[in-house]
Amino acid sequence: MKVAIACYPTYGGSGVVATELGLGLAERGHEVHFLSYQPPHRLGGSDGFHPNVYFHEVQVSAYPLFRYPPYDIALASKMVEVVKTHGVEILHAHYAVPHAISAVLARQMLDGDVKVLTTLHGTDVTLVGQEKSYLPATQYGIRRSDAVTAVSEHLREETRRLLCCEDSPEIQVIYNFVDTERYTPRPCPETRGHFARDDERIVLHVSNFRPVKRAPDVVKVFAAIAKEVPARLLLVGEGPELPQAEALAESLGVKDRVRSLGQSGEIERLLPCADLFLLPSESESFGLAALEAMACGVPPVASRLGGLVEVVEDGVSGLLCGLGDTREMAFRSIALLKDPAAYSAMAQAARSRAVERFDRERGISEYERAYSELMSG
Repeated sequence: MKVAIACYPTYGGSGVVATELGLGLAERGHEVHFLSYQPPHRLGGSDGFHPNVYFHEVQVSAYPLFRYPPYDIALASKMVEVVKTHGVEILHAHYAVPHAISAVLARQMLDGDVKVLTTLHGTDVTLVGQEKSYLPATQYGIRRSDAVTAVSEHLREETRRLLCCEDSPEIQVIYNFVDTERYTPRPCPETRGHFARDDERIVLHVSNFRPVKRAPDVVKVFAAIAKEVPARLLLVGEGPELPQAEALAESLGVKDRVRSLGQSGEIERLLPCADLFLLPSESESFGLAALEAMACGVPPVASRLGGLVEVVEDGVSGLLCGLGDTREMAFRSIALLKDPAAYSAMAQAARSRAVERFDRERGISEYERAYSELMSG
């Protein structure tokens, strides 16, 4: 099969899953073409070369008339070019805005000579898709796709509720997945030694530090944990609320125990060094960061909402607490860290859950099945 994948190239979940999917498809012999304004973050690899994988840069004109260069039109034109040149059979749009709309436009320009599958990832429905300037176009892109998938049952229901897309193709749930060979428990004494003493626990948070991630709550929970258990907090990522989180750490007297690491392309090396993963978000359509932690045998402590309840089994493979309830998060975290037997059981259950339900090979197979059904329909 020949598939073109349109995605954002950044660290976000949609770009990560799209890239991992494309690489997995290529390993199975499919021809995969990535389209974006720069190579996706995880496409580089050790040597930057992958058999059966091609990247096509979408270039936008800098013509002075354009106050805002029209990326969506440039993307649609590039899609047409790739389909005609390489015989692509499926345009797989990850994230509705603008990829689904561009794919539908490209199909129209090709007189229907290609199929469009749109995968919804979360904020393309719950945040961006709700913007007044995007809502009609988002609805149109979903309704006119040949097939639509969502990364959780929660997101499927939210799409129906918020966008009123009853006349769209039936939305199939294909969960996000994780490479459980790359993300796996492993001894890391040297790396761990860079951040903490042997008697200290490491608490980790990875995000884009936007308000929806509630970074100040991370610091509040950690400060409470640190009063009862020797611990260090590692903050991975960049974003607008990082300075606020760092300032809060100083005011709560834990600044010397908090370290900001910035963006990291080696999360799979950091995660196994952690003891807990904090994710107190106010919205998560799936929770890929929590799943990656689970694959490494690190129990997540997260908000009881959205797709997280489909990923984490509360009290078994992680802890789910009320939104904004930093007391509950801290109390349950402390109890877990002070009970070695309970901690060991939860860490093992987290790893097993990731392997048995969300392994990469299973996820890729489900997308392959969706492609086959689309082509035979």
